[in-house]
Amino acid sequence: QAFGQSAKRRLSTLVFGKTVTLVGSKQDRYRRLVAKILVEGQDANLEMVASGLAWHYQQYEVEQSAEDRVTYSRAEGRARSERRGLWLDANPLPPWDFRRRR
Repeated sequence: QAFGQSAKRRLSTLVFGKTVTLVGSKQDRYRRLVAKILVEGQDANLEMVASGLAWHYQQYEVEQSAEDRVTYSRAEGRARSERRGLWLDANPLPPWDFRRRR
């Protein structure tokens, strides 16, 4: 997927060799943990959205705190308007659609 390698590199830079705290206990349908990743108090998930390398998955935003819903939505809006990361593409493909095409 477009920007997949960029996202992987950015996330690696954020977390590699650091102690992380996972906040959450939900598992997705593949039994993977769905969690907020905190690195030295910084929300790595939010950083990925803000840098245009991840989507704010609005289908599940009801599971976020009210504060996180607003923060993540605004971060994605800024990344879109400033054409950061995946928002450089005219028609970026959401990961949920990308997986369906494979």
